[in-house]
Amino acid sequence: MPDIRYTVEPPLALVTLNRPERRNAISADMVTELTVAFQSAAADPRCRAVLLRSEGPAFCAGADLTHLRLLMEQSFESNLEDSRRLAALFDLVWSLPKPVVSAVQGPALGGGCGLAAICDFTIASEEATLGFPEVKIGFVPAIVSVFLVRLVGYAHARELLVTGRVRLAEEARQIGLVNRVVPAAELGAHARAVAERIAAGSLQAVAATKRLLGGVPPDELERAAVINAEARATADCREGVRAFLEKRPPAWS
Repeated sequence: MPDIRYTVEPPLALVTLNRPERRNAISADMVTELTVAFQSAAADPRCRAVLLRSEGPAFCAGADLTHLRLLMEQSFESNLEDSRRLAALFDLVWSLPKPVVSAVQGPALGGGCGLAAICDFTIASEEATLGFPEVKIGFVPAIVSVFLVRLVGYAHARELLVTGRVRLAEEARQIGLVNRVVPAAELGAHARAVAERIAAGSLQAVAATKRLLGGVPPDELERAAVINAEARATADCREGVRAFLEKRPPAWS
């Protein structure tokens, strides 16, 4: 799996985003590979917890806009299927019966921020930055919004998504977007220790607790996927993505 690395070091499954040259931007292939990795972790008896991490200075810069620009030229049905695959991945991570810990360094933006935040325990380095800047390129953070409201509440979610403002790690911790902030040099060891500590508990109890806390209704995910696909066809989204890739200010409709 070229876009990620998946290894099992009992009691942990290690899932590593591995596109540092692209700031670990999310591509269609990465979504597929992450889905396979988390499904494998759920089924593997050697795995009692998952540690999600990344290579390079950025955790994840969000969607791969070069890929998104090409996909935007395809049919609505193709974009809807792509959106559904991302929604299914987020739902898989959110509802995985085993605990998931993420270690966030550098920027975690858009879908990358969502991927980190939906884990059961999110640990960020002091230098990390987190946010959802999609509106700045004319896009709609539809899929992540379904989970974000449950994580930080409606008021914080609305501010994060409507303003697109990126926050420093400590500010993100204060609103519940991350659980803990640690020095950068301690991030890897600290995240691994947390994952191993959780893994030492009862997996049956963890799975039951996660079911008790609740999943996301399928109709909410489908509605979000549709809105995500519709947004890609708008003039503002097309212009915003082009402007970003061409390193110029967007000319909104």
